[in-house]
Amino acid sequence: MTDSRNSRFRDARADRIAAGELPPTAQTSSPSYRLAFADDEFLLRDELRPVRLQLELLKTELLLAERGVQSTVVLFGGARIPEPAQKDKARTKTLGELSRYYEEARRFARAMTERSVATGCRENVIATGGGPGVMEAGNRGAAEAGGISLGLSIVLPHEQMPNAYVTPELSFNFHYFAIRKMHFLMRARAICVFPGGFGTLDETFEALTLIQTGRMERVPFLMFGRAFWEKIIDWEGLADAGTISPEDLTLFRFVETAEEAMEAIDGWDPATRRAQIPGR
Repeated sequence: MTDSRNSRFRDARADRIAAGELPPTAQTSSPSYRLAFADDEFLLRDELRPVRLQLELLKTELLLAERGVQSTVVLFGGARIPEPAQKDKARTKTLGELSRYYEEARRFARAMTERSVATGCRENVIATGGGPGVMEAGNRGAAEAGGISLGLSIVLPHEQMPNAYVTPELSFNFHYFAIRKMHFLMRARAICVFPGGFGTLDETFEALTLIQTGRMERVPFLMFGRAFWEKIIDWEGLADAGTISPEDLTLFRFVETAEEAMEAIDGWDPATRRAQIPGR
């Protein structure tokens, strides 16, 4: 990226300041006179959607590069899953029982971040959706290990603040789901999926589809909670019906604990792109 201090052209910030210091007249007060990049009404026009898409892609990309983040470990999971101390207040009995995965996400993120810290927080940085539940657990574990973590939030109709454990400089907010999901996967060294709802299913199947079709390099893909996922999705039924191939069932494996997940990642063989340990 070109350093603006060494550019032969006038800095855009300087022009924005200068334009704002002009005395108000009929001409300078007209929306048409505003600098295009400083005109919110112009940038929000429907015709500018391609520009906004590019801005969302570039902003996160540039800031992560400046911070030196080279690879991530992605955690997907439900916003409604409570921490164990709050399980009795969960809206359903099942959510209360699933609270153990909050703790597993926290423990896994803490263990992975301890390794990340050893790389100067450049590799294996925890990335979550930045919200509550499993996402909070992931960012919390990273913070407890003294490392950094990403929070890739999305603007929703109901207010959802980033959880307090996301590294502030790596807390991003998105308008476009598609760009947000790209950033989840662009640096992913591993993908860990915890029990969740529509959002988790959406993220899971998009990532699996990209891997299945060869549009994304295969990485360790770990599904926490076999009982939950086999109740929600008839994986074998898909293969029996022929809508996926039996080989597609090897794209992921089930784990229950943070230790199993670390073992699966450590046993990953880049040559075969398989985890060299028994089970799936």
